[in-house]
Amino acid sequence: MNLLAAEATVGDPTGVWGAIAGGAEYFISIFNKGGEVLWSLMGGILPTLVVLLTAVNALVRIIGPEKIEGLGRKAAQPGLIWYPVRYIVLPFVAVFFLTNPMAYTMGRFLPERFKPAFYDAAVSYVHPITGIFPHANPGELFVYLGIAAGITQLGYGLGDLALRYLLIGLVVIFIRGIVTEFITSRMMAKREGAAA
Repeated sequence: MNLLAAEATVGDPTGVWGAIAGGAEYFISIFNKGGEVLWSLMGGILPTLVVLLTAVNALVRIIGPEKIEGLGRKAAQPGLIWYPVRYIVLPFVAVFFLTNPMAYTMGRFLPERFKPAFYDAAVSYVHPITGIFPHANPGELFVYLGIAAGITQLGYGLGDLALRYLLIGLVVIFIRGIVTEFITSRMMAKREGAAA
């Protein structure tokens, strides 16, 4: 019998070996899919994020980090007039310039009684800012893009959505900052009362 003329066929493995082979194929398919997503991002949002992050870092250097840090010290002043500075302006500037998670370090210029409220405001703002300024928190971008996909399927523009996210986010962080400051002051007063 001529061995070259004989056709060799190999069937799919069955049993335990079939399960192992199927598991291996599934395992590698996860990474193949991840590679496809990465490749689509390389031609989409990633170049924009890199350029935007570079521009923001250049702007911080032009303005001067000491001036941005000076804003934090100004916001620590007592009085109602400083609430918007502490819980709108400072979190916005921190998230925009320092991005997530470095934005939380801006709280170091505030007295202890304001730090929890600032953190609450800043951490609550890392999502609403991504619609217009995706460099601020690229990790949250997938949430915004998921919502944006539904909005575009309905035929609406994304500019209005991004602007509404940004503005409503500012209102929400202002309210959260004030409420958290109130709760913190009550808790600190109770702790000081218990220690006395």
